[in-house]
Amino acid sequence: MTSKNEKDGKSVQPEQTTTAPKPAEMPGWAAGLRRLYDSVVDEDIPDNFRDLISKLDKEG
Repeated sequence: MTSKNEKDGKSVQPEQTTTAPKPAEMPGWAAGLRRLYDSVVDEDIPDNFRDLISKLDKEG
């Protein structure tokens, strides 16, 4: 998962707090679920959502 640093716009990697089991240790459906989860986590935040969060931070 990457996110943009608000100050300089560079991508940063968050720290991993848990380790996933090795694919050989997971049943087939769990491996598929892990791939789906990883693909969603790796998606960029849409600009309009990022703008909304920024606006709410300024108001709060």
